[in-house]
Amino acid sequence: MKRVPIFFIVLITVVAMLLATATSSARAEKKKREKSDEASESSVDRPKKSSRKARTLAANAENRDGQAEARLIDIYKLIGQAKIRDAVPLAESLVRDNPNFQLAQLVYGDLLTAQLRPVRELGDVPETAAKAAAPRLQELRRESQLRLQALRSRPADGLIPSQFIALSAQNKHAIAVDAAKSRLYLFKNSPAGLKLVADYYISVGKSGTEKAIEGDSRTPLGVYFITSNLNRKSLKDFYGSGALPINYPNQLDVKRGKTGGGIWLHGTPSEQFSRAPLATDGCVVLANPDLERIIRTVEIRTTPVVITQSLKWVDMVTAKADGKSFEEALNGWSSAKSSGNMTKLMAWYSSDFSSYGKKLTDYAPAVQAEVKRLGGRSLQLKDLSYMRWTDSSDTMVVTFGEVAQGARSGQTKRQYWIRQASQWKIFFEGNIR
Repeated sequence: MKRVPIFFIVLITVVAMLLATATSSARAEKKKREKSDEASESSVDRPKKSSRKARTLAANAENRDGQAEARLIDIYKLIGQAKIRDAVPLAESLVRDNPNFQLAQLVYGDLLTAQLRPVRELGDVPETAAKAAAPRLQELRRESQLRLQALRSRPADGLIPSQFIALSAQNKHAIAVDAAKSRLYLFKNSPAGLKLVADYYISVGKSGTEKAIEGDSRTPLGVYFITSNLNRKSLKDFYGSGALPINYPNQLDVKRGKTGGGIWLHGTPSEQFSRAPLATDGCVVLANPDLERIIRTVEIRTTPVVITQSLKWVDMVTAKADGKSFEEALNGWSSAKSSGNMTKLMAWYSSDFSSYGKKLTDYAPAVQAEVKRLGGRSLQLKDLSYMRWTDSSDTMVVTFGEVAQGARSGQTKRQYWIRQASQWKIFFEGNIR
């Protein structure tokens, strides 16, 4: 029994060293990045030994998405029930399977400490270690709070983010990000509507959200689409299991003069399970097992990604009702184009309309040519989807296949509408690139 306290102290010291190493690695990486011309996101930890990297990758390969977090929550539940002895072996197993999961390491250290004395707070390490790694320790505490908060306030069955008003069968999946909760929600679309199938802890920009200019370390807010799937073999280890770029800046961002680019959903370095809640240069970062599930699931070009500061959850009936007035406007535009009446048709376009650099006067001849090709046939909108974005203005992002009656195929278009007073107007229209 006399040897037990020494054993605990050694393990607690190891956890403290882990925190100190993370902090010093972050400082070294920051200096390295400041000297580099290549823009990439800052990291708290970097790979040190190839053998350790290989072991970590092997461990991650055995993990299912969300599994490590679920195991951590089970440990929290046992702690809440004062079943410390039952929680210890679970924590030991978790850190053995995920040696790069620093939050789990911290919880394991606390459980060992709790067998010697009361634990005052998460990360109750010796005072000297706490001071040396204060920033990283605070990040881990915040990560823990956010994971628990999100799981306590999961949306009820049948509720969806208010932005998803109408999705077509082409939108097989959808993603919504709640930045305030550090949470990403993955949905499957079916004839019955959207169903939440998984949700994950994520990290966003170091400076928060509402990206406006290049290099501001903020994550953009808006309605976006996944544009490509970057294979992990073509990327540095920093990006983990791969990357899914999104189309920031979108046309609303362009209209507002926002700059920057290279916003991705991507993973973490092989020696880092997760990142702090505010840790990226603007990307949305997930644990590698979670990202791998998303990469296997979603489709490029058709998967919408809504990023908000805080999601508003509504039932599907409410969402459909919210889109009623816009649906009438869209039908009015479609009818005007089918009629061939250019005066009525162009009245649906905003005076500040722009399409890939073309103003309304320059774009009008292209619209007239399309009307001429219709030849009086009705215009049909196939695979129609529209999503609402509301901040200082009310906007709709609309995607559809524009097909003339009797034709088998047509162009896939995207429009951005804005509510001006009580009327909806188009401020962007173009073929999807």
